[in-house]
Amino acid sequence: MTALTAPRATAEERSRARRSRRYRRDLRWSPYALVAPFFLFFSAFGLFPLLYTGWASLHRVELTDPTHMEWAGLHNYSRLWEDDFFWNALRNTFTIGVISTVPQLLMALGLAHLLNYRLRGSMFFRVALLTPYATSVAAGTLVFVLLFGRDYGMVNWALGLAGLDAIDWQNGTWTSQLAVSTIVIWRWTGYNTLIYLAAMQAVPSDLYESAALDGASRWQQFRHVTIPSLRPTILFTVVVSTIGATQLFGEPLLFNGAAGATGGADHQYQTLGLYLYEQGWVNLHLGRASAIAWAMFLILLLIAAAHWLIGRRLRKSG
Repeated sequence: MTALTAPRATAEERSRARRSRRYRRDLRWSPYALVAPFFLFFSAFGLFPLLYTGWASLHRVELTDPTHMEWAGLHNYSRLWEDDFFWNALRNTFTIGVISTVPQLLMALGLAHLLNYRLRGSMFFRVALLTPYATSVAAGTLVFVLLFGRDYGMVNWALGLAGLDAIDWQNGTWTSQLAVSTIVIWRWTGYNTLIYLAAMQAVPSDLYESAALDGASRWQQFRHVTIPSLRPTILFTVVVSTIGATQLFGEPLLFNGAAGATGGADHQYQTLGLYLYEQGWVNLHLGRASAIAWAMFLILLLIAAAHWLIGRRLRKSG
């Protein structure tokens, strides 16, 4: 029996050893296999376009013949430095970003504070706040185009009831930027509200109870308990909204269909995204458009660096 069972025991040991090796290999390499699809898609649709536009920005290349490249060095970047239209687009991007981001985040903070208390139908309001975010940019913008129409728009109709003159929203500098900012505010306020609401619900209730025992009103609790607790979240939404404003494209493009990528007759609301589109897909200057794209990328890197520095200071002060 001993002679017969010895080979059987040896075979079982070899089988267990093989299973153990397969298990160790599976444990070691399975995580890489699970994350591999992300890196493959990122390489194809993220990294490669980034590197290609960086290479194209150093050449004179037209969209009609993208394979023919003529070395230009930093000429496309130096041209941007002297380009009044680029600085106009950068200025418009900044002003529209400020006009849209500041009211948007303030309104989101106030709405989240209201929803943080037990209100009837709070779930309905939360779903309603996400409706603009779920609506397509094209559909939302076209509705606002009708609202801000010069002759038959509802906004001018309301101004007429108040005894004010009608405004040509699409052709004025500040009026067009304000109208475009209104679309952004409508679209993203609910999204930021839910982010703030989630952060507020994570604040320990003991802090509010201690403040209430000290005689603090709801407004004082909001100022001295809620706001300090939300500082990292507020910083996050400011950075994300700033990045979104830097890349703003759909709303100004569709706000005046006749103007197209020019952003109005005087380029009064042309953003960096519109200027990139105009250079690359209207004027067919792919090299210049690539330089604009990398300039936008460098701006976003500066914003990320500012976010890191401010967040580091907040963590130290906290």
